[in-house]
Amino acid sequence: MAYNKRDHYYHKAKEENFAARSIYKLEEIDQKFKIIKSGMKVLDLGAAPGSWSQYLSQKVGEQGRVLGVDLIQVELTLPNAVFIHADLRDLNLDQIFEQNGFAPVFDGVFSDMAPKTTGIRITDQARSMELCELALGIAVRFLRPGGNFVCKFFHSEDFQELKKQMDGVFGRVEVLRPKSTRKESKEIFLIGISKKKAQG
Repeated sequence: MAYNKRDHYYHKAKEENFAARSIYKLEEIDQKFKIIKSGMKVLDLGAAPGSWSQYLSQKVGEQGRVLGVDLIQVELTLPNAVFIHADLRDLNLDQIFEQNGFAPVFDGVFSDMAPKTTGIRITDQARSMELCELALGIAVRFLRPGGNFVCKFFHSEDFQELKKQMDGVFGRVEVLRPKSTRKESKEIFLIGISKKKAQG
């Protein structure tokens, strides 16, 4: 049976003027773990169509800033957000951040990146793992000690490996499947809370 794209959360997002239903996943993560605060400077990876950036923009407020990056152009204008249309793997991130007025470190890194699905489960899962490792690598480089990280992951046997990598970086790692996730979806979210200080 085909899933209903226009479910409760789809309509709720339309009514509340959010770009996509995925807003409610980040909202639930934040309500549960209290990881986004006023004044934060945050990085939104895989930002299109922009619903996570909308939520982040509201939560960080006038004193905060959002930098969104995606392969797809984000057609939103938010007062405290900048969007970059690019492939993260091709970017000189230090230079990009500096050019857009973002100092080297962020308070939060949030990744809703997902691969273009092929329908071949093992391929899609492997690509999801690659994107999570890419996002985690960016968090290791650009997230301040004490900062928080979220990434979307297509559940697979790589889960323990990814969690182990995150355990080495963060004081606490949580896993959540938000209520707004579609029943047939294999996605879960890993939340890294309070990045550890670098050793040495």
